[in-house]
Amino acid sequence: MRKLIVLEFLTLDGVIQAGGGPTEDTSGGFVYGGWQVPYSDDLIGKVMEKQMNMSFDLLLGRKTFEIWAPYWPEHSEIWPKVMSVTKYVASNTITSHSWKPSVFLNGNIVEKIQKLKLEDGPNLHVYGSANLVQTLMQNDLIDEFWLKIYPITLGSGKKLFMEGTIPAAFKLIESQISQTGIIIANYKRAGEIQTGSF
Repeated sequence: MRKLIVLEFLTLDGVIQAGGGPTEDTSGGFVYGGWQVPYSDDLIGKVMEKQMNMSFDLLLGRKTFEIWAPYWPEHSEIWPKVMSVTKYVASNTITSHSWKPSVFLNGNIVEKIQKLKLEDGPNLHVYGSANLVQTLMQNDLIDEFWLKIYPITLGSGKKLFMEGTIPAAFKLIESQISQTGIIIANYKRAGEIQTGSF
């Protein structure tokens, strides 16, 4: 059985859209593309190097796949593993692509991802994929969040936690703070919400 891990770069107000560059995703009139770049430092580089070299398969939404497919083959020296891992893509419109190995999941995405999680194999890592992540959260399919929280607010853009997020408890399993103020925090699912009274 494999874990499904969502790895996201986000702002203090939860925006995950287009952290890597100005033209990455301008949908909805988003003008702050590239907001991650000024905060890059040695620690975030080391954390990403470690995560990018683990054993994993990718699970991506269609839009993220379409951004990545032309980029990573041209920059594979940065992340060689991304070329050989299986890329599972949630899409009802794409059925094949030259960036292989790729498997396209259409129809009942939730059911197909549930089956994927039950298989033997490496953990499934999800990057970006804002719409897909909402579906994963609503159906309680996420085992861990590995977050990089940047010290800025943007006020608009695609967010990680939106309407429809189910109540769920998590346990912090690893944390660090970079020199530029990025909070690196990994959480694993820890059952149901507990309440109390003071």
